Amino acid sequence: MNWFLYIIFGILPSFIWLCYFLRKDVHPESNRMVLKIFLYGMLVTLPAILLEKGIDNFFFIWFKDSVFGKILYIFIGVALIEEVLKYLVVRDKVFSDPEFDEPTDVILYFIIAALGFAALENILCLIQFKIFQEVVFVTFWRFFGAIFLHALCSGTLGYFLALSFYTPEKKLKLLFSGLGLVTLLHGVFNYSIIRAEENLVFIFLPIIIIIGLAIFVSLGFAKLKKIKSVCKI
Repeated sequence: MNWFLYIIFGILPSFIWLCYFLRKDVHPESNRMVLKIFLYGMLVTLPAILLEKGIDNFFFIWFKDSVFGKILYIFIGVALIEEVLKYLVVRDKVFSDPEFDEPTDVILYFIIAALGFAALENILCLIQFKIFQEVVFVTFWRFFGAIFLHALCSGTLGYFLALSFYTPEKKLKLLFSGLGLVTLLHGVFNYSIIRAEENLVFIFLPIIIIIGLAIFVSLGFAKLKKIKSVCKI
């Protein structure tokens, strides 16, 4: 395996999901803006790795190999860190941009940032596999699993924030509610995947989470399309 193939297989799942979600946009965003947010999503993967490593070391010192410490790390040291960083990309690079003019844009840009994040994460995951068949197998499962999860979690948070633009007095409540929900689901997904290696019963939780979030985001798109484009950020 060479680096070119790792990059292709790493980015391809995100690209396929990106094309799927972009088709839901009634008024397509510019290629410049889509590429910009996708690349920023990729970039925040690097500080995410550093923060996760630092928090991992912190929890190791305080909890060592305790089950509580491992669970806390999965939810705070991984899920929360990743969801917050993806949120910051959209908050800093989208909300003040003139191209941001529709309710559905909120969900869409969150998903774009998440797919960029998932693309680099996927590349870094695949490079540990040296056999082509293994890379194909892992790419296939991550396409429907971790990569789709990133998009759906961010899309869900985007829906909460889209609602907050119409009820400004509830903005913080909706932000923290959405962030709390996706962090919880992201953490449960990761924890279940780890436990599934020991007990296959845990494999059903990730499936339920993916299906539930997919339905929620789809309904969110449909609801926001009915709202007149009056977003004022």
